[in-house]
Amino acid sequence: MMNLQERIDLLSRLGEYILSGEPEWKQAKAKATIENGWFIPEFIELASNNIARQFLKKDILEKWIASYKLPTSNLKPQTVGIVMAGNIPLVGFHDLLCVFITGHRAMIKPSSRDQVLLRHLVDKMISWNKKVNSLIIFSEMLKGCDAYIATGSNNTAAHFEYYFRKYPHIIRRNKTSVALLSGHETNEELEKLADDVYLYFGLGCRNVTKIYVPAGYDFVPLLSAFKKYNWLADHHKYKNNYDYNLALHILNKKFYMSNESLLLVEESSIFSPISQLNYEFYTDINALRSSLNESKEIQGIIGHDFLPFGSGQQPSINNYADGIDTISFLAQL
Repeated sequence: MMNLQERIDLLSRLGEYILSGEPEWKQAKAKATIENGWFIPEFIELASNNIARQFLKKDILEKWIASYKLPTSNLKPQTVGIVMAGNIPLVGFHDLLCVFITGHRAMIKPSSRDQVLLRHLVDKMISWNKKVNSLIIFSEMLKGCDAYIATGSNNTAAHFEYYFRKYPHIIRRNKTSVALLSGHETNEELEKLADDVYLYFGLGCRNVTKIYVPAGYDFVPLLSAFKKYNWLADHHKYKNNYDYNLALHILNKKFYMSNESLLLVEESSIFSPISQLNYEFYTDINALRSSLNESKEIQGIIGHDFLPFGSGQQPSINNYADGIDTISFLAQL
């Protein structure tokens, strides 16, 4: 059994390892890129470095966990099954972090699209402390668990709700993020908004897939600021999506705007396909604010008086998905 301080020290060491640039970590990142074409080196680096800097600093960990008044040792550890998504690199790491730091056992079913990095980091922790071997387990079948945390599409979430209904659980469904623009954004803010839209090819639930703009909004400065990501058009998987969606709009004679890497289309849906950003005009900003705040499909809102531009893919350690406090959930098991 590991006490709380041992777990914090080990996680802190893991953060230092991620930032170290050691050869075996470089090899793991290279292998992850080969196995998943969406995991380009730039985005693997961004995701892993954010984890190291935002989650795995010793002072951050100690401050975060102090507010929960956890016991030094978990005398009744439970086995928590974690079904992980694979849309962006290491997207399920925060759930593992929460289970591990509370002293429970994690039984992980990783996504086939995102196994390499997580398995490597867990193996590294085991090499430093053999006790981790019994605290973090990988399995294709999550049976015999005491609680579950599962992330998936709306369809898979319905199955999770059924299978895990008799156990304490957190089930996460499809979500996305939006931006509310006033028309008075600076060029710097628009360039940061580009990060919220383009990072990880827009595949994360914290990515902005729709913007709300006032009537008469001038899209030219936005499209110009977004050119910083035109290099994504050189990525064949992304470009295939761009070409496909462009062809659809041309065939359907649908109005669109574009730069070399993004299609801007007026749509009511808050979800947009890869390479497309939906937009909608508003007239009553107060009514829109109220509507967005009440939506259960929105992970985050970017804009003045909301999350800062460019912060969508830089969540802090206590920024829980769906607003559900995972540590509180685990502490009650």
